Amino acid sequence: MKRSSSRRHFIQQMSGTALALAATHSGLAFANQWQNRVDGYSRKISPNDRIRIATIGMGIMGFNDTNTALKVPGTELVAVADLYKGRLERSKEVFGKNIQTTHDYREILNRKDIDAVIIATADLWHARISMDALKAGKAVYCEKPMVHQIAEGAGVIDAWQKSKKTMQIGSQRVSSLGVLKAREAIKNGAIGQLAMVVANFDRQSALGAWEYTMPPDASPATVDWKRYIAGMKDEPYDPKKFFWWRNYKEFGTGVAGDLFVHLLSGIHVITDSKGPEKIYASGQISYWNDGRNVPDVMAGIMQYPKTPEHPPFQVMLRVDFISGNSESGGTQFIGSEGVLTLEGDGYTIRHHKMSKAPGIGGWDALETYPKQMQEELMKAYNQKWSAADQKDQSEPDTVFRAPDDFNADLEHFGHFFEGVRNGTPVVEDPVFGFRAAAPCLAANDSYFENKIIHWDPVNMKLIH
Repeated sequence: MKRSSSRRHFIQQMSGTALALAATHSGLAFANQWQNRVDGYSRKISPNDRIRIATIGMGIMGFNDTNTALKVPGTELVAVADLYKGRLERSKEVFGKNIQTTHDYREILNRKDIDAVIIATADLWHARISMDALKAGKAVYCEKPMVHQIAEGAGVIDAWQKSKKTMQIGSQRVSSLGVLKAREAIKNGAIGQLAMVVANFDRQSALGAWEYTMPPDASPATVDWKRYIAGMKDEPYDPKKFFWWRNYKEFGTGVAGDLFVHLLSGIHVITDSKGPEKIYASGQISYWNDGRNVPDVMAGIMQYPKTPEHPPFQVMLRVDFISGNSESGGTQFIGSEGVLTLEGDGYTIRHHKMSKAPGIGGWDALETYPKQMQEELMKAYNQKWSAADQKDQSEPDTVFRAPDDFNADLEHFGHFFEGVRNGTPVVEDPVFGFRAAAPCLAANDSYFENKIIHWDPVNMKLIH
């Protein structure tokens, strides 16, 4: 009864949002697409059509992804894997005592009744588990970044293509309604010609800087440390490197892999870009001197070439974990006739076109000339350019906000499970996921090697 009630509420919520979208000036197409999904949710799911899932890695994203996935009708959690005993215990508390729990993800992949896996481990395991899962015939939802090292990308893409299974990368911004509507606006010329994108994610807290609460029983007895470092050089157990793994390049990918990749994913959707050709990054450890070896402040510059899809433009990225502006973030698309600022699941466009006339006087060389010459120049200027030509052409701001009940995470999983059930393309397949991840990992390489990284975004290869 509880499941049935939740399902009805979900369908009502989705239907209401579709109607709200249809009322916007250009929301009808998306509303129709969404309504098709709602209709699909409303049909009865037979036992034979149920998607049985397992989650590998039950940290913050593992629990959040699993909770979201289970909101999609027709999904059932049957197993979880994690290397910390306490998270396996918590999984049974949250999802039921009948689910399988294991330290060894291979036990999950060996089960014939599991259709799809969610991979939410530390970054160093993403590629290995994804390839193993695809070879085992499972559909894969893998958290971003898709890989820990650029060299792993080709292997994952090859395994996905050979498997013919659905695989989606978990950068949920790709399914954001704000992103999709911003794409539409920019494609329709709302800001003129794009020249620059400036984006940031800033934080000001220990939790935001990845100093997560440590369990009091953390020890080699409760953490499968040997399995965690399998394939790496042996080293003694270190709770920070397990529970705060994002702080270490050997296990995570730092601010670039965690946050730059979200920003680039949205930028690539909006611009239809395959990625930059030149990447440079700098940074430092400014405040969080807790043993980490990745920066807590980082800036990146990426050069995007001209393509049939977009003009050349520059991208400037910033992450600051000790920002006096508190937690904030946004992406500005700066064009020749306006600026679109993407924040949350909506945007604001400020429109401003230059006057037809080039301007005269003010901060100009005019007043450095003899008085009579100035008068002659002004007379000629006013004869050539009308008063209307001399005025800037501004328009009222355009504002879009997604309905309050829109959930990009849920929408992202909706796309994934549609792909699993029907074989339809997903919104963030491994090719898209790698093209978003690789420039961010290249930003790390630039930081650690202190050099510009050259990248071939079409063929997805480093240029040496």
